[in-house]
Amino acid sequence: MHPQPGPYLPPPPKKNSAAKGCLIAAAAGFGGLVLIGAIGAAVGGAGDSGSAATPPAAASAPQHSTTAEPAKKQAKKPVVNGIGREYRDGKFAFTVTKVKKGVRRVGNEYVGRTAQGRFVLVYVTVVNIGKEARTFDSSSQKLTDTEGRQFDADSEATIVMGDESKAFLENINPGNGVHGILVFDLPAGVSLKSLELHDSPFSGGVKVPLHS
Repeated sequence: MHPQPGPYLPPPPKKNSAAKGCLIAAAAGFGGLVLIGAIGAAVGGAGDSGSAATPPAAASAPQHSTTAEPAKKQAKKPVVNGIGREYRDGKFAFTVTKVKKGVRRVGNEYVGRTAQGRFVLVYVTVVNIGKEARTFDSSSQKLTDTEGRQFDADSEATIVMGDESKAFLENINPGNGVHGILVFDLPAGVSLKSLELHDSPFSGGVKVPLHS
């Protein structure tokens, strides 16, 4: 007896090589897109961090304050000639207006005085800035030369000049002033340094620098 043949089984279907190739290509393409996206993200992240950081040039640039520096105070120069400036001592305000040197004689043809050396005439305006009358007296005023020598006013020469001088025991009421002349008998050719003015014999005095 011959064995009976079994049931017919169809051969297994052949795998579609074309579909497999498409799947592999799609997977490769997707992987490439993912890789490109990762690289782009990394590059973008690096670019963002660079823009947020301070550039080296800006970081090293010196910082300038917006506040203007105060102007340097200029040192005040000492006054070498006080003629024309007001100086005060006590209740008197003094202004020396002129200095005249080398005068041989003061007074008039009838009454006068001749200098031992040469007279120096100091023209001064004296104003009473107090509330009571005060006396301006030439004998309280001193003149100093560049050698440090101090000279008294010549009271006799002041008296001889009379009303022209207005510096010998001149009474000045509050708010009033006089134009007086102080007379000093100095050696010829002396160089003046300062005039010390007082509103009384006991006041501290004020020094008026002179340049001759």
